[in-house]
Amino acid sequence: MAIEAALVKPVVDVLLALFQQGSELKLKSNAQAALREAIRELLQANPDENRAAARIAIARAAGILSEDVVLAEDMLQKHRATKARTRGKSTTGRRRARSEPGEAEVPARKPAPKPPAGTPTSH
Repeated sequence: MAIEAALVKPVVDVLLALFQQGSELKLKSNAQAALREAIRELLQANPDENRAAARIAIARAAGILSEDVVLAEDMLQKHRATKARTRGKSTTGRRRARSEPGEAEVPARKPAPKPPAGTPTSH
């Protein structure tokens, strides 16, 4: 029995569509995982901005347009702005003082005065 070409083409088209759908699902799954990693990276104390930006780009290229992409991009932008604002400052928020040679040191504090010797203390 000969298989007619008219029957083969629809079957091949369906198989190709299923294969493409499966690869798109795998791509989106990988992109969503990359997006989660980008957000996790940005939540760290010292995030790697380039790595996070690359993972966000992967998610965008895969066609993921969810609020997670917007959140990750916003976090990256805010981190870069904060980093630019705080450059040159210490952890307390004050500017670092340069110590130059010959600069006088700050005098030590005087101790608190002691009460007179004949005064009773209440314990």
